[in-house]
Amino acid sequence: MINKRLLIKNLLAHNDENSFYDKKRYISIGEKEGKAKFLKHVCALANSNPKNNSFIVIGVEDEDNKIVGVDFFDDSKIQNLVNAYLDNPPLIAYENIPFPHLPEGKVVGLVTITSNGKVCALRKNIWKYYGGSVFFREGSISLPKVFDVELKDINSEKVATIEQHARNNIELTLDGVVDFIHFKHADLTSHYKVFKEQFVVCWAGHTKRVKDQIYFSRVDIELINEQVKLFYSALDEISIHYDENSFSILEYIHLGLGRRQKYYQLEKVTIRFFENGKYKIESQLLFEPPQYDKKTLYHLYNSNNNITTKLIKGTPLNALEEKDLVSLPDTYLICYLNGFEESKEQMEELRPYLKQHNKAVYQELKEALRVIRKVKYN
Repeated sequence: MINKRLLIKNLLAHNDENSFYDKKRYISIGEKEGKAKFLKHVCALANSNPKNNSFIVIGVEDEDNKIVGVDFFDDSKIQNLVNAYLDNPPLIAYENIPFPHLPEGKVVGLVTITSNGKVCALRKNIWKYYGGSVFFREGSISLPKVFDVELKDINSEKVATIEQHARNNIELTLDGVVDFIHFKHADLTSHYKVFKEQFVVCWAGHTKRVKDQIYFSRVDIELINEQVKLFYSALDEISIHYDENSFSILEYIHLGLGRRQKYYQLEKVTIRFFENGKYKIESQLLFEPPQYDKKTLYHLYNSNNNITTKLIKGTPLNALEEKDLVSLPDTYLICYLNGFEESKEQMEELRPYLKQHNKAVYQELKEALRVIRKVKYN
């Protein structure tokens, strides 16, 4: 098993960006330009590494390799995005890797790209890139290639060495469990479970019992062996179920208009562990969004837009608008789920202004955009 934190350190310490590794301060696949650039790099890295893994490390300063982190990103449907835009798409894994010095909720993103051994190309136009384009890595740059499109294996030995140096051991695993329970989450109820005598899953959160069911909020879940954060949320509630072979997370979302709030099942993620030292993560979107009267939603949508316009222009909000601002993320989300697709654009435009104005509501807005992303790419 590979300790992903050690893997990132080895990539940063021993290699500048090259034909099997790229680093980014952040990615923005919610926007067309960001999505296109991400797909270009995935395509180029897959074509430049047909017989080994390649990587994108996210949350690192380009100039000095300083690890600054990014928000926890749990888009389990990122493979669907790649499949939709690329021919001969590689396998994609996006993992959230905690580092001790980063603030709560911040991680380093690790994208692992595994080629299927065939030439990967853009399937259709996106941003300024044309369908049919083929990209390769030349040094640290992803460039289009028209002639001599041939897959060559030049990095297998280098990547194998880096991955070997990142292998886990018992000491690192035990240190990880102790750190998780006694230092990271000393103020929360913590648990751990060992699967197949190899895998250790730790989880912590505030617990609440309703009838015979236990729910967790402010949840953090990590696969300690690989230093991978499986789930993190300061807001939503989840339930956890496990047996000898699997560990399941069922996430709920609290949603509604006014006082008529209700919990809806959002997504079920199951990790299945095998005797051969491997595991598989499966996700299933369960969300059935509530439907509302269009006339009511038009009124709320226009009210939200007025507040958004004021914040962008720097116009002060009155007391009633400040009160309505608290429910703005949920209202925009419900509008989007009921056919008001422009709501997402309004939310994206509002983000930097809301971050300055009200950080609590800003966190709610990020959660709403996360739900939209899950629904969109499911």
